[in-house]
Amino acid sequence: MGEDKIKIKGENGGLILGFPEDMPFSEIMEELDRKLESGAGFFLRGTLVRIPRDRFAKEELAEMQKLFRTHGLVCRLAKPEPATPIAPAPKAAKPAEKKEQETVPEPQELQRMLVIDKTLRGGQAVETEGSVIVFGNVNPGAQITAGGSVDIRGTCRGVVHAGAAGDSTAFIIADHLMPTQIRIANYVARSPDEPEDSGKAERAYVKDGQIVIEPIER
Repeated sequence: MGEDKIKIKGENGGLILGFPEDMPFSEIMEELDRKLESGAGFFLRGTLVRIPRDRFAKEELAEMQKLFRTHGLVCRLAKPEPATPIAPAPKAAKPAEKKEQETVPEPQELQRMLVIDKTLRGGQAVETEGSVIVFGNVNPGAQITAGGSVDIRGTCRGVVHAGAAGDSTAFIIADHLMPTQIRIANYVARSPDEPEDSGKAERAYVKDGQIVIEPIER
């Protein structure tokens, strides 16, 4: 994934879309569609994705917003840089009131998603209240603790805890699921001593009071 031109990274509880300045719109849409399709079923509905301002024509922006909507995501323009006032107004409003007007609260339905675009090496730890997607491996000695679900686009050999706040509906997905330990809510499991390679990605979730691991199609 490191060679992808489009980057979707976590920012302030949402996601931000990045790409080369000279990348044609048609290529942006093609790669963006591929990236969103590969994350189908994982990106939480209502997750906020911000895109650069003043980069797209009105028609292009509408097309991009439509693509995000088909995947249940909210697409908005990045917030503009605060303007430097030329001179204070004669009877300016109180600074605190003006600041509140400039800060638009996000809808409560927006979900938190942390995107990690690298391999997590031994000794590294990630902790978040939301979900996590890793475009890389989780090596032995690395640890992820998430309030939501965890999707690893690589091999998982570390320790992963999904639904850490008690959400037993959370799940863990990896291209190769060979963890030291996985936890979902209060349930604990570890990889078998001789795991079978099905050649498919695997999903761990809670069923009938225990963690079950099954192959899935990406």
